[in-house]
Amino acid sequence: MALQSRNGHLDLFLRFLLGFSLQSNQAHLQGLLEPAQAASWDSSGAAQDIKRKIQENPSPERCINLFYCLYELKDSSLVEEVQRRLSLGGLSTDKFCNAQWSALVFLLLSSEHEIEVFDLRKYSASEEGLLRLLPVLHISKTAVLSDCDLSGRSCEALVSVLTSKTSSLRVLDLSNNSLMDSGVKTLCSGLGNQHCRLEALSLSGCLVTEEGCAALAHALSCNPHHLKELDLSYNHPGDLGTEQLTAAVEDPRLQLTTLSLEQGGVQRLMPGQRKYACALTLDPNTANKTLALSEANRRATVARGEQPYPEHPQRFSHWTQVLCEEGLTGRCYWEVDWEGWVNIGVAYKKIKRKGRDDDSWVGQNDASWSLMCHNKFSASHKDQRTVIPMQPSVGTSRVAVYLDWPAGTLSFYRVSPDKLVSLHTFHSTFTGPLYPAFGFESEVGSYVFLRLPESQL
Repeated sequence: MALQSRNGHLDLFLRFLLGFSLQSNQAHLQGLLEPAQAASWDSSGAAQDIKRKIQENPSPERCINLFYCLYELKDSSLVEEVQRRLSLGGLSTDKFCNAQWSALVFLLLSSEHEIEVFDLRKYSASEEGLLRLLPVLHISKTAVLSDCDLSGRSCEALVSVLTSKTSSLRVLDLSNNSLMDSGVKTLCSGLGNQHCRLEALSLSGCLVTEEGCAALAHALSCNPHHLKELDLSYNHPGDLGTEQLTAAVEDPRLQLTTLSLEQGGVQRLMPGQRKYACALTLDPNTANKTLALSEANRRATVARGEQPYPEHPQRFSHWTQVLCEEGLTGRCYWEVDWEGWVNIGVAYKKIKRKGRDDDSWVGQNDASWSLMCHNKFSASHKDQRTVIPMQPSVGTSRVAVYLDWPAGTLSFYRVSPDKLVSLHTFHSTFTGPLYPAFGFESEVGSYVFLRLPESQL
């Protein structure tokens, strides 16, 4: 009867009864029960019934009660399986069933304390992951939801967290999600609520225009006492949006003191990483003499003979390599056409230019990272090399590179006609500007070509 209840109002009573149903606990009832009543009872059937109920995906509150019922029956198999996957660092939620999702929520909510930082990407960088783990946000001080492919549907769910009187959430990072103005306006219905106590919000790279900025300014005026930091970098606020939010910073009634609108422009409304596209130029002072530069220094080709370059201390003397002029520290995206046997990567300016050891070969030292492209792909950094089980396209191929310097990620993609296919991502703490770098085997005719951003074509 308790399991058939729709609202779970008997779950706590069920938990009490299940606890005393175990023979090990019946000693506490000696003298109260007749011997016939104290007979042993097989609890496995009850445990299976409870697991089936959890599989039906009831409310988070009821799931927690049902897991406690399993604990009373000494059955923690679902939670232990999730714990095992977490400890191995290989948690993959792609094939999680309802019961496993519920076990993960129960595990995260079982802490007696608030969660300082909840990073959705550690569990499932997806909208489904957010919706499944939404109860965890209620007890988290900081929620990192960046790069999780979220949409307006996620914003609707987040409003319930923002407007909850018991929510602990104070910092929310939604950067690099295509929320657009519609999603931001939905989110603002929560930001403007008097119960919302959010102090910092990042909407960097979320396709926001002046329409979304107007909604944010209105939400701030409705609930002026909490939000202190707002990051809208890599969006397109326009003159009006900039004016409205700047006025919010200057308004003494509001708590907003930090506003970021850097790197704005219409280009930032492109979907995905392409909004961060940048124009790059090969640096002739770094080019090995067997490389011929052309097309406004955007193409490097392995030539048959040496080029008449002057001596320069920054030139690679042995390896057939070249760096770009631009040192990158923000979010940057570029596409490279390549043919032959080439190495595509980034390097610190300190990478050695002389000699033939690994210290000067891109990807073979701690000053550089690279993707080797030939008849297969492989990623390299220092003494670590990862072979990627994916074949390049036949003939001229194209690779995309996305650098998120602040987040410490460098990602490589194979460019197909309709999408980017992930090849490899490096994670590091970058300490200085990174220069796009290219290397070649001695195959004459091998080349790389830096494509211009679509906004400059």
